[in-house]
Amino acid sequence: MSGSLGLRSVLALGLLWLWGCASTPQAPPVSDGINPVTRARVGAWRTLIEQGAGWPEMKKLNSVNYFVNEVKFVDDIDHWRQPDYWATPLETLVTNGGDCEDISIAKYFTLSAMGVDENKMRLTYVNALEINRPHMVVSYFARPDSEPLILDNLNPTILPGSQRQDLLPVYSFNGSGLWLAKRESDGQSAGGSARLSLWQGVLSQMDAEAADESTMICRYQYYDLPNSKAKTLCP
Repeated sequence: MSGSLGLRSVLALGLLWLWGCASTPQAPPVSDGINPVTRARVGAWRTLIEQGAGWPEMKKLNSVNYFVNEVKFVDDIDHWRQPDYWATPLETLVTNGGDCEDISIAKYFTLSAMGVDENKMRLTYVNALEINRPHMVVSYFARPDSEPLILDNLNPTILPGSQRQDLLPVYSFNGSGLWLAKRESDGQSAGGSARLSLWQGVLSQMDAEAADESTMICRYQYYDLPNSKAKTLCP
């Protein structure tokens, strides 16, 4: 009897051990290194794009202009430690900072992702007369011959170009062309946008993001560190 009890005890202990192993929670997956604040900001941007895809175009313009204008204005030399740098929308959103070029580029690509025809939009370099410095805005044309609407961070109200006498257009471009202009409505074509090396740099960086978005988002969080250091802080 005692031997039988002993065997039963051993079998019971063995079953308990097996049950315990089977029920032990699996280790959580390796973190992607993206902090909650960044995840929420990028998530809000994606939600805007998804939900806004079916909106009328004026609602898209107003919503994107408001959303991106929430980004803090920071000069390139202070933000990127470079005299002139054009950031991708993801870089701008993750770092929550950028200058007029970064803000305008983020608006342009966000609107494009929501279905606004690229041919209706131009990134327009202007002289901002009241602050006496170069500036960039997004110009939107409902039709090829219509007066453009201006999406700007200096004046958050979307207005026709004729009501922005504080801005003097110099040139504009999009993915298909480059135009010289005195006033946006009488712009003269000046060739392809490939002439703009900084623009090509943005497109190249966006290709890199598409290949491994989570890793790039994580690294952008450490934009103020050398890239070699940022790589060690992300999976």
